[in-house]
Amino acid sequence: MAIMSRLVPTAFSAFALQAAFAAIFVPQHNEKFYDLCGAAGFITSTLVSLRLNRTQPNPLVLAPRQLLLTAAITIWSARLGSFLATRALKAGGDPRFDKIKHEKGTFTAIWMLQAAWVFVIGLPVYITNALPAAAHPPLGPRDFVALALLTSSFVLEVTADRQKSNWRAEKNQKKHDENFITRGLWGLSRHPNYVGEVGIWTSMWGLASASGALPWPAVLAAAASPVGTYLLIRYVSGVPPLERSGDKKFGDDPKWAEYKRTVPVFFPWGGYE
Repeated sequence: MAIMSRLVPTAFSAFALQAAFAAIFVPQHNEKFYDLCGAAGFITSTLVSLRLNRTQPNPLVLAPRQLLLTAAITIWSARLGSFLATRALKAGGDPRFDKIKHEKGTFTAIWMLQAAWVFVIGLPVYITNALPAAAHPPLGPRDFVALALLTSSFVLEVTADRQKSNWRAEKNQKKHDENFITRGLWGLSRHPNYVGEVGIWTSMWGLASASGALPWPAVLAAAASPVGTYLLIRYVSGVPPLERSGDKKFGDDPKWAEYKRTVPVFFPWGGYE
């Protein structure tokens, strides 16, 4: 399919950038900038998809849908990357990599996995940018529904992160002695920031596919973004390790058992396990 072949430069840039970062940080056993480098990967890959994949004479001419998706992924990347990097620097590192960062081969592979993540999760944006601006029809009702979901999901993620940061700051200031947060959005879901993340990529895919300009194989390929985000967060590297950590730290605390019994693990309308 022609449109997918236009993504080769974007895929190459995603892997090349993370390989460069790995060459710098793997010998240093330094994981503090891992998430920031991932954010940089999304931004540079998006720029490559805009610049190198253009088929029209003027590569600066973009359809409204392309502008919206490019702006959305740039804002999301800059916000989340800086937030996670700041948190890692304040904490003196990222506990996820305590052992891995001293294993050169494994740590290098983790950077390459990040490159694959950057490419697959960003597919709705990259594929949309691979089409000429003229191929995109004007924005319609489905686009505005997707934009509403995108905006609300971004606000959800930012608010959840801010509430937890404020909770930590208050704990450090001895304003409370709570072992874990249960207030605000964290009283509706045990992982509301991740719910927002899934919503963001679902709406990105919705905005990319709403025009009808993309061939169905491309629409299905782009669906790997929200599906992959959900599966990764819900069952692999997001929720499970945090739940295990909570059980290890607070397993004997009746308040933790009550929190798990009354607050859904993910979606507010979902299950508790």
